[in-house]
Amino acid sequence: MKKFYVIIIVAFLVLSFYGTLVFLYRKAVERDVLFETETPFYTDIVKKAVATGTITPRREIEIKSQVSGVVEKLYVEPGEIVKDGDLLAKIRIIPDMVNLNNAESQLNTARINFENAKQEKERQAQLYEKKFISEFDYDQYVLEFNLAEEQLESAANNVQLIREGTSNKEGQVTNEVTSTVNGMVLDVPVREGTFIIETNTFNEGTTIMFIADMKSMIFEGHVDESEIGKIKDGMELILTIGAIDTEKFKALLEYISPKGEEIEGAIQFEIRAAVELSEEHFIRAGYSANADIVLDTRENVLAVRESNLTFEKDNIFVEIEKDYQEFEKKQIETGLSDGINIEVMSGVTEKDKIKKL
Repeated sequence: MKKFYVIIIVAFLVLSFYGTLVFLYRKAVERDVLFETETPFYTDIVKKAVATGTITPRREIEIKSQVSGVVEKLYVEPGEIVKDGDLLAKIRIIPDMVNLNNAESQLNTARINFENAKQEKERQAQLYEKKFISEFDYDQYVLEFNLAEEQLESAANNVQLIREGTSNKEGQVTNEVTSTVNGMVLDVPVREGTFIIETNTFNEGTTIMFIADMKSMIFEGHVDESEIGKIKDGMELILTIGAIDTEKFKALLEYISPKGEEIEGAIQFEIRAAVELSEEHFIRAGYSANADIVLDTRENVLAVRESNLTFEKDNIFVEIEKDYQEFEKKQIETGLSDGINIEVMSGVTEKDKIKKL
């Protein structure tokens, strides 16, 4: 019987010892993987605001026609360089029948008046040669003849302008569309055969072409109201263009809108910046871009991950390892943050192990 109890006791002790070893092993494993640590490090911290927007030409104009009609011929295509005065398009005029009828009526009237003034002048010339009238009286008939001749020519030109868009007088060609600036043709929204409307004080008219100076580009974007008070004219922007993601471009901030607008539920302020162009890359109008506006910089400063901080009221703490997996909360003083890393002014050294949260 004694032997039986001895066996029971020995088995109990063996099982207890084994259980204790398993428990301690699991605790050790849990402690090894439960809390990771990292040390403070030296790095550069840059605080910046981010703006999203597009790259656009500083000067982009719309070319329109002075007459209504049908596009008869287009002389340029998108991407071509044009100069001020270059011929861009020719318009075939479809005359308004009411205006044409009135112009032809005025031409007939002017022709009748001219013939009458011509006959009267010839008759008075004979009288003047025979000294039956004075030179002063004769000059009056000459003046009336000259006026009638001018009216006839003006009426004939008016009819030709309404019919064809051109005049016999030099320079009066209204059905030819010419460039008003030097630049690149960005877009031609019409095609040959398209009906267009003239531009006037009552009508904006049909746009025939878009022309812009591609040597002067600007970034147009928006900045959130939380950041707008931290930026000012003259700040440098670093642009990342989606289509050219291998290179950064510099831009100089030159405009901040005094009025915000609501975009997707947030108040945004428009900004514009002059882009420094690169000879290696051609920047097209309409490229999307992100701009980093540098607000402050710290070089080679001691920093920690901002995610490892704890905040209690106005105080900031980290947990420093004093012994294996034993941590002590310690207050630190911080400086500039970029949202990921934060500068440490005092409280820890580069040798401390900080608990990762």
